[in-house]
Amino acid sequence: IKQKKRHMGDTNHFCPVSLKENFVLYPGLQEHAAKYKEKIYYFSTSEYKDKFLKNPEEYVAHDEPLQAPPLRVCFLGVHGAGKSTCARQIADKLGIFHIQFEEYLQELILPKTKRKVGPSFDEDYEDDYKIPEELEDTSQTMPKTETEKSEKEAELTDEEEAIKANLIDDMELPPEVLDKIVSDWWKTEPFR
Repeated sequence: IKQKKRHMGDTNHFCPVSLKENFVLYPGLQEHAAKYKEKIYYFSTSEYKDKFLKNPEEYVAHDEPLQAPPLRVCFLGVHGAGKSTCARQIADKLGIFHIQFEEYLQELILPKTKRKVGPSFDEDYEDDYKIPEELEDTSQTMPKTETEKSEKEAELTDEEEAIKANLIDDMELPPEVLDKIVSDWWKTEPFR
């Protein structure tokens, strides 16, 4: 039996609400399908289907096709495998944004730790990352012992402690910390 050809919506089998609101291509499911202007749209959840049906014009293409989200690539591997090197080369070649995860973690805790942490930043290498005396701010009159106390007093939150443990002892980051960090790269600028 010959079947009629389906006329898919603007996003093909991907959820148009997910694309519009989260800028992510998420496959829709047949059980959450709806027909609008003789085209079939699939949705990732029944809530998104209801949202679409309330205001379909917000989620369909008008004059030009809907814009696809940017290419996002994640490199995983053991320490020293060459992930950063490959990622940098590919990012340069494709002209896309590159995020060095370990550097990003260092930036998150640097305001409180006042220096980078981890095996390569231990006491053996401390002189390499120390501010030269001629560049230090000489206007400070606080004695050295008080400065050391104030640096130690900067208490880290549970999230920052987890990041520090990851950088120093290569401890696994808890999923809730990872979700908070990575979700920003999908939803906020300049990463979005």
